[in-house]
Amino acid sequence: MTPGATGAVPIDAQRLTSVVADIFTACGIAVADAQIVAADLVAADLEGIASHGVMLVPMYVERIKKGSVSRRSAGEVVSDRAGAIIIDAGNALGQLTSRQAVKLVVARAREIGLAAVAVRNGFHFGTAGRYARMMAQENCVGIVLSNTRPLMPAPGGAEAIAGNNPIAIALPSTGSFPVEADMALSATAMGKIRLAAAAGERIPEDWAVDAQGQPTSDPAAAIKGMLLPAAGPKGFGLAFVIDLLCGGLSGGALGAEVRPLYGDAAEPYRCSHFFLAIHVGHFQPGDQFAGRVRDQAMRASRSKRPAGVERVYAPGELVWATRQASGGVCRLDQATVQSLLDTATRLGLADSESSLLAAKGA
Repeated sequence: MTPGATGAVPIDAQRLTSVVADIFTACGIAVADAQIVAADLVAADLEGIASHGVMLVPMYVERIKKGSVSRRSAGEVVSDRAGAIIIDAGNALGQLTSRQAVKLVVARAREIGLAAVAVRNGFHFGTAGRYARMMAQENCVGIVLSNTRPLMPAPGGAEAIAGNNPIAIALPSTGSFPVEADMALSATAMGKIRLAAAAGERIPEDWAVDAQGQPTSDPAAAIKGMLLPAAGPKGFGLAFVIDLLCGGLSGGALGAEVRPLYGDAAEPYRCSHFFLAIHVGHFQPGDQFAGRVRDQAMRASRSKRPAGVERVYAPGELVWATRQASGGVCRLDQATVQSLLDTATRLGLADSESSLLAAKGA
């Protein structure tokens, strides 16, 4: 069960998007930009990724109001050399600068075969897979990396060294669902632990350790402690090099230079991102490649399963199926709904409060 799922409140996704967009607009974000960010956050909830959904809105708002997140719509291209581009995001919302990066990297990959955009002075961008899928829709293999503050110890250690730095890879496919792998490199996302804390639930002991490096099922202790890497030294090693790729190639923040997302809201987050696009047409006929991707995905979906297992999913299929099954309705925990109402109240958005309350039970 997803932490916080107990007692979930169903809310119409379109109304929720409108409310969240109104909240961002009230903070001085341009209307079109607010709509993009709101739609992305709501999409994560529709896809069952609540840790990257509208639960983030109050934190985003606080950072915008305190100036650590800028109201600009795009970053500045500070270096452009053939297939290597660097953007200084200027602390703008990650959903906006990531779209800028995707547009640039796809155009360049279409021209020369493959290209990369490194982003520095960035902010949280939601789910990495969203941008990888955007590239896949343009006949590119899309690879997206990002770094966070140190959250995980080295194997056997008791000090946070590497972030749970996400990686997403998406491939063009002629199938019904996007084929992608999208994951943070910890056993779970910190957002899921925060959801569990808000819901008063325990967490599995293999998710995190406390500040002394001891296993814990207490989400509060985990938040003060460290996440455990997925697959032990393998996950840690991959997270370690992703940090260097993102911060090193962009000239941006590395390791502890990236600040806590839920720390001082007046202090810029300063994360870095890396976007790589490989245009399939420069290697193989696009339809042929996409067809082979589809065929492999179907082999996974239709593969043999043991007794008691109802369904096997190919990479990316579960997220797609979850959204298809949502019926356009998000299911939020009570704490998230209340935090949105409180945020709307503080911003004087009485109409948005009413709209959100009316959307409950959709």
